[in-house]
Amino acid sequence: MKTVTFNNSDVAKRGVLALLGKSVDAEGFIVDNESKMRVVTPRGEEVLLSDFAGVRKGSEVFITSDLPSLLDQVDYIRG
Repeated sequence: MKTVTFNNSDVAKRGVLALLGKSVDAEGFIVDNESKMRVVTPRGEEVLLSDFAGVRKGSEVFITSDLPSLLDQVDYIRG
C-alpha cells in the first residue's frame, strides 16, 4: 500500500480523486465516476472538493478538513 501526500490545491485534489475513480460534480461535490453518486464521510456527509483532506489508507473512507473528521482519523490511527 502506498501513501500519497498532496498539497491543498484543487488541481492536486482532482488528480488524487482521478486515481481513485472519482471526480467533482457541477456543485463541487466529489462523485464516483461510475455510479455518479456523491461520496460521503463516515458520518454520512457529502464531501465538497474544498473540504477534501484525503482518503483513509486501504479504503474509500473520505476525510474532510473539519475538526471532527480529523479527530476521528486520529482515533482510527491510534486503534
